[in-house]
Amino acid sequence: MGTCEVCGNEYDMAFEVVAAGARHTFDSFECAIHKMAPVCEHCGCRMIGHGVEAEGHFYCCARMVGVQAFRA
Repeated sequence: MGTCEVCGNEYDMAFEVVAAGARHTFDSFECAIHKMAPVCEHCGCRMIGHGVEAEGHFYCCARMVGVQAFRA
């Protein structure tokens, strides 16, 4: 049984995510997204799909803020 690091729920179907060498335990994708998804620096939304990184910043809508060179 694992304990979610976001909400503290103990759950027999908890899962682990390893990112950048750190191991995280969650009880739901919702908690995983809350903890790990980057935040768009333009609109503040959590990016759970494709976002872009431009000049060291993360955006879900880079073209809207005038970023020309970006990496998807």
